[in-house]
Amino acid sequence: QVQLVESGGGLVQPGGSLRLSCAASGFTFSRSQMYWYRQAPGKRREWVAGISEIGDTTNYPDSVKGRFTIARNNAKNTLYLQMNRLKLEDSALYYCNVLLAVDDYWGQGTQVTVSS
Repeated sequence: QVQLVESGGGLVQPGGSLRLSCAASGFTFSRSQMYWYRQAPGKRREWVAGISEIGDTTNYPDSVKGRFTIARNNAKNTLYLQMNRLKLEDSALYYCNVLLAVDDYWGQGTQVTVSS
């Protein structure tokens, strides 16, 4: 079955960096577009990054553009999110996501807390 397991979250000060990972299994990772989302308490889930199957195309919303970088290693079936210059408002539970046919799959999330 499809599994997405995020890791790498933690507590970081404003201006700091974190690198999230998402280990994928149960589907053909190298043929799937992948995404990162986040959800803060009391807010809707927000898309933060997307990457094409071979990693040649990436997309970000304005809120993270220039600070976050999505990447993938198809040989390791792993998705990454490098987050730099973190802000207080980046605090959230971060999820990786894949859409296969009509089914949406999510990991359990990894918590990122930005606090001084």
